[in-house]
Formats: sequence, structure tokens, C-alpha cells
Amino acid sequence: MKKTLLATAIAGAMAASGAQAATVYSQDGTELIVNGRIALGIEGGGPTDEGIDNGARFRNVGSRLGLSLSQDISRDLRAFGRVEWRFNADERDQESGFDELRHSYIGLESASWGTVQAGNYDSFYNTYIMGPFDVYIQDGYEFAQDYAEGYGSIGGGYQARGDSIGYITPNLSGFQAYLSAKHYSQRNQAETSADSEITTQGGVSYETGPLRLALGYVDNEGGRAEGTGEMLYGASAVYAFNDAFSARLGYETMDEDDDGLYGYDAWGLGGSYAMGQWAFAADVYRTSYDDARENRTSWVAGVYYDLTSNFDVFVEATQRDQGSITIDPNPPGDDNYIETGSDDVYWITGARYHF
Repeated sequence: MKKTLLATAIAGAMAASGAQAATVYSQDGTELIVNGRIALGIEGGGPTDEGIDNGARFRNVGSRLGLSLSQDISRDLRAFGRVEWRFNADERDQESGFDELRHSYIGLESASWGTVQAGNYDSFYNTYIMGPFDVYIQDGYEFAQDYAEGYGSIGGGYQARGDSIGYITPNLSGFQAYLSAKHYSQRNQAETSADSEITTQGGVSYETGPLRLALGYVDNEGGRAEGTGEMLYGASAVYAFNDAFSARLGYETMDEDDDGLYGYDAWGLGGSYAMGQWAFAADVYRTSYDDARENRTSWVAGVYYDLTSNFDVFVEATQRDQGSITIDPNPPGDDNYIETGSDDVYWITGARYHF
């Protein structure tokens, strides 16, 4: 019997995730779990503005602290909550110490009726549709693309994280569906309700044996960068050849907006391999644009090693065949894209302690 397919699909992040947790309290169906990590690394290279040094530097790499809470209501119904903060581990902070409230949501979960949750949580599209590609610690993931910047990924924040409510169906013979809505509002600030927007995202997945298929969308009517007014669509396929190796294929597309901006098609192909304490991941992307930007190919690779169940080390490298893009939509046209980067390989190496 193979491992759970998604766990195999993100084998490249097995050492990277190092999911650990400490159960602080567990009694009569009520639990409180504390988890987090301290992560430090050294990075260098990558695209940068002309004349700006992109040499090596010491940095924080996603350090965080989280609390998970749950309580059984009945045999088939559980209430849960999650809160998680990011903090900078590489520098002294004499104020709060934390720089972001990453997650804060509550919900109800039932094996028969599914899961409903509300608050500040990750994009369903990023997690359940394109998630098999989101295995890297720092950079390189290029689905859920950052249309405002022209490269890279918005990732878990894609029309999500805050003022959201979502529903996940139970697993129905391998089928699952996902739907989430986020409310953007300027209540008590805007003159009318015209500035209030609700953006939705969702999708379906099907898993059978070694194969998992997923298809989803994000409505970009409003929200981040005032939206594009267009729909983002994506699909992924993962095949687990065995307990150690899986391959993945992904596709994403969005039409250009009324000003002729942001439209693109992106393909991704990659795989992950886990062997004892080692894990490896590699992906290649090809993105073609509907506007003045040149088509580009990018690649990313990572190596991870578990020294213990709580401590891992990693090395990742990423290269794009063009630098970052600055978009000036006023006025729209062929001259509003300015390449500001280089073809240097971005690299990062570091270590993380999970608790």
C-alpha cells in the first residue's frame, strides 16, 4: 500500500517541513498543541535592480510559532482553531518580536458532512489544486503567479488570508470539492458599497491508487492589486510510482485584462524523491505571456537532509531566464514592462529546528 499520495507528491519537502508538535493538553476530547520552528539561512544571487548588490546575506527563513486547538463535540463532529505567528529569528527585535499573524481561523469538521472554517487561512487553490508544486522552502514555486510583479508566486495569500469562509466536502470515494470566499470591504471608509467585493475560489480533486487529479479556479474580480477582472484556472496531476518517487504536471492560465495586461499560460513539470533521511525535489516551468513580456523558462531544485526528527538542513537553487518585471499600467502598452533583474542563479542554504 502506497503512502498517502499528497505526502509522496511533496516528498521534496519531507525534510523541509519537519512537522513536529508538542501536545500541551489532551483530555476528554480536548487538545492544545504547540508547534513551530526556528529557521536560519544564507542566501545569494538572483534577480536584482541594476547596480544593487545581490551578494550573500544571513536571513530568517520562515520562522514561526503556532497553536492548534480542538474539542470533540460528538463522534462525528469536532471544533477546531488555529493561530500562527511569523517572527524574525535572525535579528533582535525590541518591540513585539512577531512581524505577521499568518493564520487565525476556527471551524467545524465532520467525516460525514465535511469541514467549514472561517477567518485567516491559506488559499484553497494554492493548497489543494497546485499544492503538489509548492514544496520549496524559500523560492522557485511559480503557480498562483504574482500578476502584479510579472514573476514568482503569491502562493498561500492568493485572494485569501483574512475575512474568508470556506467549505471542504468529505472524501467521497476519492472525490473532494473545495470552495472559499473572501470579502474585501471599505465599510465606514468608502462613500458607497461599490468598493465592497467578494472573491471566490474553488476546485475539485480525485484520487485513485497512485494518481491524483485536481482542477480549480480563482476569481480575480477584486482584492490584491485591485484584481484583474479575469479568472485564473489551474490543474495538476500527480502520479506516485512507488513509496519514494512521484512525478507532477501542472497547468495554469489567465486571460489579459481590459488594458491588455497580466494574461499568461504556465506549464510545470517536476518530481520528488525520498530516500531515508534524504529528500530531493526539482521542477521546470515554462510561462508564455499575452502581452509585451518575453516567454521564459525557469527551474528550481532542492536537497534536504534530516539530521534528527526535529532538525534538518537544506540547499535550494532557482534560475529564471529573465529578471523581475515592473508593470506600469498607466498608460498600458508595450512600453510598460521594465526588466530590472539578472539571470543569476538564486541560492539558499540553511537549517531549521522544529518543535
